[in-house]
Amino acid sequence: MTRAEAVAAEIRRRIETGSIAVGAKLPSIRKAAEQFDVSKNTIVDAYDRLVSAGIAFSRPGAGFMVAERRRQTPSERPRHVAEAVDIASLLNAQLEESFSIRVGDGRPPASWMEESEVRRHLGLLGRHQRSSSDGYGSAMGLPALRERLAFDLMEREVQASPDQILLTFGANHALDLIIRRFLVAGDTVLVDDPGYYPLFAKLKLAQIRMIGVKRTPTGPDLDDLAGKAERERPKLFFTQSLAHNPTGSSTNLPTAHSILTIAARCDMLVVEDDPFVDLPTVRGVGLAPLDQLRNVICVRTFAKTLSASLRCGYIAARPDLIASLAELKMLTTVNSSGHIERLIHGLISEGHYRRHLKRLAQRVQQATETVVPRLQKMGLKLFAEPTGGYYVYLELPEYVDDIALAREGARQGIFIAPGTVFSPERQPAKAGIRVNIAWASDPHFFDFMLAELRHRRT
Repeated sequence: MTRAEAVAAEIRRRIETGSIAVGAKLPSIRKAAEQFDVSKNTIVDAYDRLVSAGIAFSRPGAGFMVAERRRQTPSERPRHVAEAVDIASLLNAQLEESFSIRVGDGRPPASWMEESEVRRHLGLLGRHQRSSSDGYGSAMGLPALRERLAFDLMEREVQASPDQILLTFGANHALDLIIRRFLVAGDTVLVDDPGYYPLFAKLKLAQIRMIGVKRTPTGPDLDDLAGKAERERPKLFFTQSLAHNPTGSSTNLPTAHSILTIAARCDMLVVEDDPFVDLPTVRGVGLAPLDQLRNVICVRTFAKTLSASLRCGYIAARPDLIASLAELKMLTTVNSSGHIERLIHGLISEGHYRRHLKRLAQRVQQATETVVPRLQKMGLKLFAEPTGGYYVYLELPEYVDDIALAREGARQGIFIAPGTVFSPERQPAKAGIRVNIAWASDPHFFDFMLAELRHRRT
């Protein structure tokens, strides 16, 4: 049980025993943090859990109040569903278009993605496709695209046949298939901490026990990984090796070798989700080339490098694993989109994707050279030096609450991604924010940060 869960359980007990009356105001976040000897973030998380459970409610200007008791009706969400939705709240905010400055967005601006070329290929696809292309097709996905992806993997020194590649509706669909196929409620997995929060929501929804492994500037903390793998015997370890979300760090060679050694010793599969592997600027060492898909399951997507609207990605793994995942995909979605797969195959085979990646890499490099020095001039520390992706993780002073900073940013039309949401237990080792360098050159963001740092220091 996390500290937030323990605090929420104790407050709930006091309400149920009558120690805290219905309609009463709960202690302020500051006062509650002092009473329970925990951080303010822990209290915010605990109160959010009480609100999700219908035990408390928030009244603007008055704080949190105890709600009237009521029986759960069939329409109310089970706790694990409510917690999953709560974790994914940042994703919901990211999909909104109301923010004028989107520093916390996970995606680059549309102008970086050259949507006009995608639309041109869509038009050509509609004119030239055969009538047979309107059928369901194989659950494995378009054979021509799988063959091309097998060739691309070979260029990155990963030997894989087309039968070892399963096309999906992007990385999130791939992760969902992996969770459904290899895990059941109550199973244990390891995840990066901080890490990819939509994955945390999926695991919560599936009622999987997830344990965070501390991230360092050179990859997962090996002592933490080894200790937890040996003690907890997890089935899977989910990690991002290159241009990690949210820290921007990449795994180095010694760390990569050690991860594979620990995984083999503990009979643990590694799921490597690397959306930036195609970017030429990205530096670091992936696990798949070292392992050759014996104990590593690769998850890839085109959403971050081509277009988020083209929901296409793939899983590369051992033939036996791919066969079982393909069966599950057939049962749940029948197949993936043949139209999108043909479009992406055309973009790759005609050389457009490679040229686009070169231009995208130049934009990333230019934005990094512009934004990072300005961030450092604010006196704030980067978790890791940039490794060629979109993200850097800006560590905040102790007197700055990342959740409060994000709320104030939202009030001013600035979308900020607080580090707390990237921690599986909502307890980051150090408060911070993820900064997407593609969006962070806006001077209003820097003015906002400087003003907030001055205000919260006093």
